Amino acid sequence: MTPSRASLEKRPREVAEMFDDVAPRYDLTNTVLTGGIDRLWRRTTARIVDARPGERVLDIAAGPGTSSAAYADRGIEVVPADFSIGMLREGYRRRPDLPFTAADAMALPFADGAFDVVTMSYGLRNVADVDVALREFLRVTRPGGRLVVAEFSTPVVPVLSTLYDQVVLRALPSIARRVSSNPDSYVYLAESIQDWHDQRGLAERIRAAGWEHVRWRNLTGGIVAVHHAVAPRPAAPLT
Repeated sequence: MTPSRASLEKRPREVAEMFDDVAPRYDLTNTVLTGGIDRLWRRTTARIVDARPGERVLDIAAGPGTSSAAYADRGIEVVPADFSIGMLREGYRRRPDLPFTAADAMALPFADGAFDVVTMSYGLRNVADVDVALREFLRVTRPGGRLVVAEFSTPVVPVLSTLYDQVVLRALPSIARRVSSNPDSYVYLAESIQDWHDQRGLAERIRAAGWEHVRWRNLTGGIVAVHHAVAPRPAAPLT
């Protein structure tokens, strides 16, 4: 069967099938394409999540569970979730001790307030309706809980921005042909990054979904931005 790639219409079935195809070599491809910087981004995101034993973390779009495993190894309860069955199978093959769960970001199969933290890395731009997903993340987060979203963003240094757009993103598909099982999916990757929000634009959408105290931290000059927000607490009753 010919490997599939999604379009910028982001039909859920197309996106899921595309990630099914790349699951076995997903982590390797990401490391090659970023020159290993993805590991630094992952560690920094985990520090911003700041999950602690006793907390429950939803790692949505967890892929094969690399980030989830790091939380679990620190004694933190984590639920790795994804809507790509291929990713879930690969994750379970690597870490059968983790509760991999099939989940659509726009219709999460979890109770209200079930998590202390919801985190999503490099998956939000693949969701068909980002606003619905952000509201779902809020629904399943306890009052005062946290949202952490790591996503490709807009470089804030002009020279870096030009280099990134004109060289790096254009080179992704050719590099992917050497290591990925579905190099055409990295054409979509480049297109989806260029079509995505800048830091402030994503912050505004997070805030519009009902989250509070929205802020972000740029990584590698803004190639990636990690957004952090807090679920509102109920207003104190009037006395």
